[in-house]
Amino acid sequence: MRQLHDPNQRDFASDNYAGAHPEILAAIAEANGGHQPAYGEDNYTANLQEVMKAHFGPATEAFPVFNGTGANVTALTSLLPRWGAVITAKSAHVNVDENGAPERISGLKLLPVETPDGKLTPDLIDQEAWGWGDEHRAQPLAVSITNTTELGTLYTVEEIRAIAEHAHAKGMLLHMDGARLSNAAAALDGPFRGFTTDAGVDIVSFGGTKNGMLYGEAILVLEPTASDGLLFLRKLSMQLASKMRFVSAQFLALLTDDLYLRSARHANAMATRLRTALEHRELPELTFTQTTQANAVFATLPPRAADELRAQFRFYDWNPAIGEVRWMTSFDTTEQDVDRFVEAIATTLTRL
Repeated sequence: MRQLHDPNQRDFASDNYAGAHPEILAAIAEANGGHQPAYGEDNYTANLQEVMKAHFGPATEAFPVFNGTGANVTALTSLLPRWGAVITAKSAHVNVDENGAPERISGLKLLPVETPDGKLTPDLIDQEAWGWGDEHRAQPLAVSITNTTELGTLYTVEEIRAIAEHAHAKGMLLHMDGARLSNAAAALDGPFRGFTTDAGVDIVSFGGTKNGMLYGEAILVLEPTASDGLLFLRKLSMQLASKMRFVSAQFLALLTDDLYLRSARHANAMATRLRTALEHRELPELTFTQTTQANAVFATLPPRAADELRAQFRFYDWNPAIGEVRWMTSFDTTEQDVDRFVEAIATTLTRL
């Protein structure tokens, strides 16, 4: 097959645009050949259980799945009865970008809360944490937070622990959407366990695709008493891979020799480079709307400038009403990519 794209093209729309890390591709090739039992009975998935325990704690149980939406929906389904509801930030992926899958596939109710920065707090949670015992209201029985958030912001260990303690005191469980969990670990400069298991998180959706994997995520049950039925729910939710060894092998590579940290630190550093360079240009028509704490930069641009820039680099509008855009960096974004993008932004804004 001939190559159908320019391998030198770099965009800033999503870290999903990046290809697979060479070490991930090598791991897939290494896991290939011969026969291994299907549906997770293979050696790679067995080994993954031990590796995840080392990173998240001895009670951890890992369930590899295909994608992030599947991980979130299946994880939340395992926490709740049919009448359960989930409190989440209004901007959360589970609320905005999963096309109603939590409601349609699981039947659960989302209780979204407006936040200024994508982060919940105990006080914000309390806006929807009420009505227990009222048969007319879906029962708030779980909280879902995202680290890093959809707005590129970061929960600290202390913030997560405060949310966990608050949720647990009210009889609710805590789910963490970790589509960019490695970027959070890199930004916090600490182990996964420190801001998940030890902070009181009950279940995690651990993302690999945005950090160099070809495909695949994992549901990590950190508190065994919190989740029920995942062995069956994964299949019921169409998330059980027959050749699971190829998902597990990718996670094994990601967690070997700190590849997850190397890749995430680089992506975070490229976002910092982008923001810092633009701040130094002091462009009057460019305003930043969120802090840059991982691999996302949020800013406002005149719509005409954004349209012109997209002819060279793809990126997404975030809030068209105010001209807000999102720029994402990834494990394969280079300093030269960032510098070219900065120059294009500055040239476009200066010319308009």
